[in-house]
Amino acid sequence: MKYDVSGIGSPLLDLSLEVDDHILNSLNLKKGSMKLLSLDEARQILSLIESKGFDIRKSPGGQTANVLAGVSVLGGKSVFLGKIGDDEHGKIYYEASKRIGTHCRLSKHEELDTGYAITFITPDGERTFATYLGASPHFGINDLDEKAIKLSKILHIEGFSLEDERFRKTIIHAVELAHHNNVKISLDLSDGELIKRNFNYFHYFVEKYVDVIFANENEAEAFTGERGLKALEKMYKKSALAIVKLGERGSLIRDAQNIYEILAHETDFLNSNGAGDIYAAGILYGLSKDIPLEKAGNLASYIASLVVAKNEARIEEDLSHLIK
Repeated sequence: MKYDVSGIGSPLLDLSLEVDDHILNSLNLKKGSMKLLSLDEARQILSLIESKGFDIRKSPGGQTANVLAGVSVLGGKSVFLGKIGDDEHGKIYYEASKRIGTHCRLSKHEELDTGYAITFITPDGERTFATYLGASPHFGINDLDEKAIKLSKILHIEGFSLEDERFRKTIIHAVELAHHNNVKISLDLSDGELIKRNFNYFHYFVEKYVDVIFANENEAEAFTGERGLKALEKMYKKSALAIVKLGERGSLIRDAQNIYEILAHETDFLNSNGAGDIYAAGILYGLSKDIPLEKAGNLASYIASLVVAKNEARIEEDLSHLIK
């Protein structure tokens, strides 16, 4: 099977619950941030929230996986590569991903649990993440389905997977394989603090490998030292296609011919989690189908507004009717 987009990332089960600010304070979590947890920390937090009787919604997540789910509901063929645990969370993750139409090549770790992201939603709609990576960083070269990568038009990766040395080696192997098979490389910068911690390496990686680069405004500033159009221009100098997501102010896209200023679609705001991921899905789907870039940008903006207007990070209904 030929895939429109393949992706490598961390398969994290989203555990979402609605809380007041005092819960965040009691757990020493900075509102709106993402904190990585050790196994002991993760178990302590899970035990606390379960003991308080919170309603916890479970759904498959992870940045790359969300992008591929978006490609699938648009009618594209996508395949996700990652590592889960041999546990109940892993079973939930696999079955839910398959149901949405994403092909999964998920290897299993015999000892470590499936990773999860505990998502605390406060009344103002802000998301705060406490993440246990579990088995996901242990995705090794031997876990790669090389045929799936070779048969893809685009390989998408998340910046998070470049920080862990083990995971980084696997990513390098995968992008080298993609290059040798004329597969385009797409990268989401993922997190501003991540970029600051690994500044030189990200610049090296982007210049050497990346064809398409996505960033929100904070990530773009961490990568370039600039904001808005100036950040876009600096990103474009290192990649053939650069995209800066500006939230409610839309997005900026730069290719060899043009700069496109894409407007955001007005909608009721309930949730920002996942909006950037499905936006990337719209762009990558458009590239895989040779849809004009401005049209793909408008499609991406519209489907991002659908996520913003709901509580979940993904859309599961068929969106293929939007492609005209």
